[in-house]
Amino acid sequence: MSYKIVVDSCCELSEEYKKDSRFEIIPLELTVGEWSVPDDETFDQALFLRKVAECPTCPRSSCPSPERFMLSYDCEAEHVYVITLSANLSGSYNSAVLGKNLYEEKHGSSQKSGKKILVIDSKSASCGETQIALKAMELEEKGLPFDQITKELNAFRDELDTYFVLNNLETLRKNGRLSGVKALVASTLNIKPVMGSTDEGTIVQLGQAIGLKKALSRMASLVAEQTKSPQKKCLVISHCNNPEKAVWVRDMILKQAPFARSLILDTAGISSMYANDGGIIIAV
Repeated sequence: MSYKIVVDSCCELSEEYKKDSRFEIIPLELTVGEWSVPDDETFDQALFLRKVAECPTCPRSSCPSPERFMLSYDCEAEHVYVITLSANLSGSYNSAVLGKNLYEEKHGSSQKSGKKILVIDSKSASCGETQIALKAMELEEKGLPFDQITKELNAFRDELDTYFVLNNLETLRKNGRLSGVKALVASTLNIKPVMGSTDEGTIVQLGQAIGLKKALSRMASLVAEQTKSPQKKCLVISHCNNPEKAVWVRDMILKQAPFARSLILDTAGISSMYANDGGIIIAV
């Protein structure tokens, strides 16, 4: 059966898959002050980070419209898998679901049209979405039926863990998730939080450390300790303008846990907004 994997632009893909006709990236829009840009192939990370640093207000994002998602479903593929960032962080998931409803109103349900569409709330972001997208491709390439893939993808999503360390706390301060006093204390003492996501896709703090290197080391230890059967899994790391530390974290994790393979990606626009300059994200 032919298939297509649709992701919103919070999902990091390698250059190989960006050019692969089986994948389509639906861009969100980024706004910093009065300046707005689409999160697509024209995204300039260095310019964006500079704009964020200069702007006193928090950067924002706008999700794609249901109609934009609907257009992506209007294709020859018989199976369409849609992976979005956490519904607790964006309206992207709801837009994708509404787009599916619009498509089925126009073309009929799967029983009539023959096209089956699965929309998945990743309950994650960034390389968490990447993990689910790659899993969808893996299961389709095995030739499994759609209903079985649906079941396995949801189970895979529910077992997925996301971790991240922020080097820059300004976005948290600007959006009110970190008070000005706490941000000042954290910056003065060089405290770096180690963060993760809950089963519902909300953000929680797992720990903290003095200095980026110690925080990354703590995160690496958590990944190695908490990942079950790493020899069967891929370690995926996304970084925001911090390739050296991404490699350092990967090597530290692989010394402690025998992952089957690893992948390092650079954050696109939405992930750069969340991670800010220097942030490291891991999904396993």
